[in-house]
Amino acid sequence: MAGAEPADGSKDTGSRAGIAIAAAVLLACGGLVGYGILNTEEKPKPRAVPTAEVTYEVTGEGTVEISYLARSESGSATVVKDAALPWKKTVRVPLGKDPTVAIVLGEKGGQAACTLAVHDAHVQRATASGTYGRATCSAPLPRP
Repeated sequence: MAGAEPADGSKDTGSRAGIAIAAAVLLACGGLVGYGILNTEEKPKPRAVPTAEVTYEVTGEGTVEISYLARSESGSATVVKDAALPWKKTVRVPLGKDPTVAIVLGEKGGQAACTLAVHDAHVQRATASGTYGRATCSAPLPRP
């Protein structure tokens, strides 16, 4: 006879203790969930890295490979193979990183020039010519 009272008339306190423990656990869980929902404390947002607007431009003739620095998590350069000229790209570069554009002419050679402008102000120009000719334009940006 499960759940029957003992013959001496005493009550089963084991099941009441179990119910009390379960209720306490449920209340504790509910309190933690409520704290998570109601906690309005704002977490600090990551600080935005200040950047500068940089314009890279390549003009000329021939097949050219272009490498340039833009805002990137990995800090690696972006490469454009067999770029059609003229080519122009405006990007944001983190302050403290030096914007750079490099060009390499193809096997057939030709002539091409790279230019670099920071906030629409011309900073540097370089020219490449001949088979696999190379040129690089770069400029320092202020540190943040």
